[in-house]
Amino acid sequence: MTAETSEYQQLRSHLAYLKLDAAADALAVELDRASSEKASCSRFLEQLLHIEVNATEERRLTGRRRFASLPAPWRLEDYDMSAQPTLDRKLVEELGTLRFVEEAANVLLIGPPGVGKTHIAVGLAHRAVDAGYRVYYTTAADLAARCHRAAIEGRWATTMRFFAGPTLLVIDELGYLPLANEAAASLFQVVTQRYLKGSIVLTTNRGIASWGQIFNDDPMIAAAMLDRLLHKSTVLTIDGDSYRMRAHRAQVEQLRKGVTATRS
Repeated sequence: MTAETSEYQQLRSHLAYLKLDAAADALAVELDRASSEKASCSRFLEQLLHIEVNATEERRLTGRRRFASLPAPWRLEDYDMSAQPTLDRKLVEELGTLRFVEEAANVLLIGPPGVGKTHIAVGLAHRAVDAGYRVYYTTAADLAARCHRAAIEGRWATTMRFFAGPTLLVIDELGYLPLANEAAASLFQVVTQRYLKGSIVLTTNRGIASWGQIFNDDPMIAAAMLDRLLHKSTVLTIDGDSYRMRAHRAQVEQLRKGVTATRS
């Protein structure tokens, strides 16, 4: 074994010991490149570490995406704003800067089913994940069920810490089903845990004035939760046609035209 080979094996061993696996795998290629380009030692080292940094960032991004549990690949830029002419586009663009996440502020997306509330919420979540923030998605019903199981199994404190942890928590579909007193209390505790510490993006089909109905006609808990959510928040109301209904009408119209053409 030559001294050059021995040095190479020793260097690769050091990289592997330090768990710089991407750099270790790229070492031979980068040494050949540095030799052919007559690159300086600092240039060679910078390129080798650049490969390791990129690999580390990709692993972390994959981990953040897995943890986020987002239900769809929807991106904010894919949202069809032309289909909702009353939507405040500048406000959506402002939310897309993620300044609200930096300020630990909240976003409330309010509107009837099918107008794209979840699309915007998931799009914001994807953008936050890509920007390096820790994100988690849940529906209101799943959150309540998880808290219920935690209370029974003696894991309440651990579960509260879990929901307090992400920089951005997305709570989807609040209001589609009324929440029992225990479920309402769980949601209130999560909101309280995150108050002024982390952001919440919440979607609901109920206007703020009717939130008492969500919480089993308990105006006190509704008011307390709204007080915390609205203190630092952006409220985005979407009032338009359902995407699904538009697609359904388009299919019906296409079928009607096909029947008409067949008869003629």
